[in-house]
Amino acid sequence: MDAGVFRLSLYLPAQGASETEATIIEWHVAEGDRFEQGQSLAQVDSAKSVFEFEAPCRGRVIRRLFIEGEAVPMSKPVLEIETDDPAMRDWIPPAPAALPEAGPAVQRPAAEFLPMPRTAQTVSLLAVGGYLPRRVVTNEELVEHLPHISADYVEQVTGIRERRWALPGERPSDMAYAAALEAIRKSGLATKQIDAIILATTTPDVAMPATAAFLQDRLNLPTIPAFDLNAACSGWLFAVEMARGMILSGAARHVLTVGVDMQSYLLDKTDESAFFIFGDGAGAAIVAAHEGSGAKIVRTVLGGDSRGLHLARRNTPGFWPVNAVGEIDPWIRLDGPALFRGAVENFASLVRESLVRSGWAPDEVRWVIPHQANGRILRAAAKRSGVPFERFFLNMDHVGNTSSASIPLAIVELEPRLQPGDRLLLCSVGAGLTTAAVCLEW
Repeated sequence: MDAGVFRLSLYLPAQGASETEATIIEWHVAEGDRFEQGQSLAQVDSAKSVFEFEAPCRGRVIRRLFIEGEAVPMSKPVLEIETDDPAMRDWIPPAPAALPEAGPAVQRPAAEFLPMPRTAQTVSLLAVGGYLPRRVVTNEELVEHLPHISADYVEQVTGIRERRWALPGERPSDMAYAAALEAIRKSGLATKQIDAIILATTTPDVAMPATAAFLQDRLNLPTIPAFDLNAACSGWLFAVEMARGMILSGAARHVLTVGVDMQSYLLDKTDESAFFIFGDGAGAAIVAAHEGSGAKIVRTVLGGDSRGLHLARRNTPGFWPVNAVGEIDPWIRLDGPALFRGAVENFASLVRESLVRSGWAPDEVRWVIPHQANGRILRAAAKRSGVPFERFFLNMDHVGNTSSASIPLAIVELEPRLQPGDRLLLCSVGAGLTTAAVCLEW
């Protein structure tokens, strides 16, 4: 570095005394770009207005610290730069200043109509992100009101030692947003390059509009298609296949897929079949036209068996239990023994069918990443699947059953151990019964 050049962090200027955060709409500079004093570095949305974040000096961008669509606390820097402007050595970030009453709201220009992207031949998972709430709930905590059950017994029956539950005030869309930001960061894409959002959940923020719409708003992507789907624990794999179809048809090139569920408020403390199983969390992935990067999607298998309608169910929508009216039961209910038999049979057949359709031999699969349903179910399914149980990746012992989020969360945890060329089989059985599998080459 030149002797006269030094590094500096830049902060957003607050547009009002009460403002605590703003949102980056669009970056106008990339890492490595040079800029001049007064040049617009980004377009920013605050509670007061949409404004241009102008450079206080000349310099070069070292690092962007937030991505487009991300909320930025005014107390945190947004850029690291280097500059040779001596006036900036003693620079103090601008303090919030009271402004005149805001005028009419700024109207953002309508999005340009872009040409239909060329169709892709293959599709990949470009990046995967996850989010788990900070609250850790142990078996010991859950059995405090059940003196006839021990924490060790719960772990023996379910394979779960602890799980994460949402903090008060946390919503499914908050968890989805955190997971989506991680996936976008890891992908290297700009947020504005996302062409669609597909969100899988059984616990939406509200019955209407879709939780995907809340996520779309948080990411500042107002004109793209965004919708929810409900395939229970198989939901995220269904979302991946829907995204793959959009890309292969030429309707999109980058699709954000999210699986999020918040089950902790929906558990009846007196129902020992369901109370210990579920955790909260979110997982997200960017599904993209395959251009030599990401995990290549080799084969997908979707199915269902409506004979399992009664095995796992809940009669009311949302993530919060409404007051029961008449005969309406607001809690998650499981038919334990029948669910065990149905899940084992479907998991095993799903693995076998996926191997046949992908043309893989069982010993060519590096990892089976199943929905983290229940330890006993997955051990029994592995015996019938033809793939050794040692190749089934499980993390339910410390996260619980996070429903549609469980597979992307497992991928995030396993990712440091994956090698290029590893063959992965993702599979799930969910309420309905829904079944889904995705074969990947890492």
